[in-house]
Amino acid sequence: MSKKVPVEKGKAYEIVINTLGTSGEGVGRYDEFTVFVPYALPGETVETVIDEVKKTYAKGHVKKIIKQSADRVEPICGIYDKCGGCQLQHLDYMAQLNAKRQQVIDAVTRIGKQPDLHVEPTIGAATPWNYRNKMQFPIGRDKGKTIIGCFAQGSHAIIDTTDCHIQKEGNNEVVNAVREIVTKLNIPVYNEDKHTGVLRHVVGRVGKNGDIMVVIVTATKTMPKEKEFVKMLRARLPKVVSVHQNIQTYHNNVIMGRDTKLLWGRPTIQDSIGRLNFHISPRSFFQVNTSQAEVLYNKALEYANLSGQETVIDAYCGTGTITLFLAQKAHSVIGIEIVKPAILDAQKNARDNNVRNAEFIVGDATKVMPRLYKQGVRADVVVVDPPRAGCTPTVLETFANMQPERIVYVSCNPASLARDIAILDELGYKAVKVQPVDMFPCTSHVECVTLLQRKES
Repeated sequence: MSKKVPVEKGKAYEIVINTLGTSGEGVGRYDEFTVFVPYALPGETVETVIDEVKKTYAKGHVKKIIKQSADRVEPICGIYDKCGGCQLQHLDYMAQLNAKRQQVIDAVTRIGKQPDLHVEPTIGAATPWNYRNKMQFPIGRDKGKTIIGCFAQGSHAIIDTTDCHIQKEGNNEVVNAVREIVTKLNIPVYNEDKHTGVLRHVVGRVGKNGDIMVVIVTATKTMPKEKEFVKMLRARLPKVVSVHQNIQTYHNNVIMGRDTKLLWGRPTIQDSIGRLNFHISPRSFFQVNTSQAEVLYNKALEYANLSGQETVIDAYCGTGTITLFLAQKAHSVIGIEIVKPAILDAQKNARDNNVRNAEFIVGDATKVMPRLYKQGVRADVVVVDPPRAGCTPTVLETFANMQPERIVYVSCNPASLARDIAILDELGYKAVKVQPVDMFPCTSHVECVTLLQRKES
C-alpha cells in the first residue's frame, strides 16, 4: 500500500531547505516527502504554500522566511520575482559558485556513478552583470501595448523588460528601440494562440567595439514597413551595423527559422576570444559570455595537452571557436557541425585568422563520425561540445573506436555530461577531472570541461 502524500495543495507547511535543484529552486522535505520551493536557499526554514502535488514531490512558494540564509542578498532587478531569465540573483555570488560545483558533484556521483571523480572549484566571472552578448526576446501585446522581454518562469507570459541586468547594454538598447519603433509603425505582433500577426522575436548580438546586430523574427515571409523600420532603427542606434529578418512560419516554439534575409548592413558581426577573431551570422552558435568563453577554451586547450603532432576532432564545432583554439597547438583539427551557415562562418574565421590546419565538415556528428572512421581517420584527441541533450551512443562509440589518448568533453548540462561519462567509462575512457566554469552568472546553468583518458588495456 502506497504511503499517503503528507501535503495538500493550498496549505502552508514549515520546510527546511537542504539543497538547490537543477533549476535553482530550494529543495526540502516534509515528513520525508520532497518539496521544491523557488527562491528558497539551503539552510533556510521557510513557510511554504503548496501549489502543486504529484505522487513523489510537491511544488510550493515562499510565504515567509522563518530562518534566513547568511548567503541571501537583495536582487538588483525590479522584475526578478516575475521574470524567468535569472534564478539565483538572491544568492551571494561566491555561494552561487559553490552551489554550481555541488550541482556537478551531485550529477557525476548519482548519474555518472563516479563518486571519486575530482570536481574543481567553479571559476567565477569578474562580474556577474551585463555579460550576455546575445539576447532573444519574444514580442507580444498586453493591454494594447507592445511588450518585449523574457517569459515568466514556466509559462509563455511575456514580462516586459527595459533593463535586463545580465544583458550587455547594447542589447537593452535594442529591446527599447524595437519596442518604440514597432509601436510607432504599428507593425502587427504575432499571436501564438491564434497564429496571426507578424513579429515573433527580436534577437540582438553585441560584438567587438559594441557593434550591434539586430534580427527580427517574423511569422511571415515579408515584413511590413521594413525600410521604415531599418531607417528608424539606424537613427535610434548608431552602433547597429547589421539588420536581418529571419522567417519562422512554423507553429512551434523554435525561435529562428532556416531562412534569413539581410535587410541592411553587414552579413555578420565580429567578436574576439583571446587573439582570435570570429564572424558571427544570425543563426551561428557563439558563446554568450565572451570573457568567460576564453577561460573555458583555455581550460579545454590545457586538458587537450597538445604537443603539435596530434590530429584532433572537434565534434559540434559551431563557428569554429574551440577548433581554432586547438589548431594553435595541434598538427591538424577537423571540425564537425550540422548548421551550414556556422560552418561557412568557421571557414571564414579560419581564413581571417590565418589558420591553415583546420578542416570543417557540414553534417550531423552522429553520421559524420562513423563515416570518418570508415575512411580511416583516427584522432589522437577528441574534443566535444554537444547540445544540452549530450551525445548519442553512436557518437560516443565512434570516439572510443578511434582510440584517442584523451577526450575533452565540454558541456552545458551536468546531467547529460554525467550520463555520457558513465557510457564512456564502459567504453574504456576514465574521467579524470572536471572544471566547472560560470558562463551564466545569476542563473542555474553551469558549463564544465572534463578530461577523460584512455584506460590501459
